[in-house]
Amino acid sequence: MSQPKYRKIIEGAEALSLGISIVVAILIGVGLGYWLRNLFGQGWLLWVGVFIGVAAAILNVYKAYQKQKKEFEELAKDPRYKNYYEEEE
Repeated sequence: MSQPKYRKIIEGAEALSLGISIVVAILIGVGLGYWLRNLFGQGWLLWVGVFIGVAAAILNVYKAYQKQKKEFEELAKDPRYKNYYEEEE
């Protein structure tokens, strides 16, 4: 079975989307903190927003790691990728 024509492009887009999601999560957190700071007049609320954004970015990286780990575990079960040089008894 042949692979899809645009497989490399799709894989590249998935890798790029992780970087974009990190930046967007942090920007949304900073925006939320800025909005809360202006709404309530408390300067520390900006840092709460920054913390929320960084936490969301870390969560995105963790989810991507778990997805990759699951895909690699599935590949390890594939007979094409098993180690054929097992130790002899």
